[in-house]
Amino acid sequence: MKIAIHGRTFNNDAIPFIQEMFDNLKSRESEILVYKNFSVFLDKVGIKYNNANIYSHHEELEDTDFLFSIGGDGTFLESVSFAGPQQIPLLGINTGRLGFLATTPREKILQAIDSIYKHTYKFEERTLIHLDSDLDLFNGVNFALNEFAILKRDISSMIVVHTYINGEYLNSYWADGLIISTPTGSTGYSLSCGGPLVMPSTNNFIISPVSPHNLNVRPMIVPDSSVLSFEIEARNKNFLISLDSRSKSVPVKTKLTVRREKFKAKIVELEGYNYFQTLRNKLNWGLDLRN
Repeated sequence: MKIAIHGRTFNNDAIPFIQEMFDNLKSRESEILVYKNFSVFLDKVGIKYNNANIYSHHEELEDTDFLFSIGGDGTFLESVSFAGPQQIPLLGINTGRLGFLATTPREKILQAIDSIYKHTYKFEERTLIHLDSDLDLFNGVNFALNEFAILKRDISSMIVVHTYINGEYLNSYWADGLIISTPTGSTGYSLSCGGPLVMPSTNNFIISPVSPHNLNVRPMIVPDSSVLSFEIEARNKNFLISLDSRSKSVPVKTKLTVRREKFKAKIVELEGYNYFQTLRNKLNWGLDLRN
């Protein structure tokens, strides 16, 4: 089995678990690929990864069976950009903090590997959002799992985002920005801006303004079959756009359109996983210090 390992950094208390993961994969004679930047960190903390091959680009992951994301949700989102159109199944191993996406605790890495080799798992496919523009903004990796965002720069004044759905005018958002979120991203940036929680399996996009000037403007749910396009007005010559954790400064006249991506992210769902339980645990639902 060919397995890619993607990560950034982690705390020292996770070292034994990660070393155990590599040792276990070696004992199963897995073919291992390690992300180049991650390999530098592994060398620094003394983890032995058994002469694994190194990759630095998604095109080097051809015929990969699984991609393990080691870290938190930010690392998982970065891993999605490497899994890409090949739809490499993703397993999120949580050595971070929140873990909406990286749902496998580090203590259960070996159980997860065993489940993969025994095929006692299933896949959950998640919708991605795709960006079209008249500029090449993200080197061809123009999709995201959580959201696409349009934002003002630094301490500049608010921007105006003229928004259209399938060519029909919707609204002009006077705000610090606008988020177009997938259902998966409803627990991310959109949630912090007052957006609703949406089940991952629903076929929707969420339009959430960031600090809107008009208080009667609220988040809106639209079908993910919609094509959303934007025209920006700003006092500055540039504004920011982002796809998950990747951001770019672009000129005001840049043409931007988002739609549902043609392919999906394929996430490994292990036995015992429950989305509602994850919500309760991560959002502290039902937690009351009085009880």
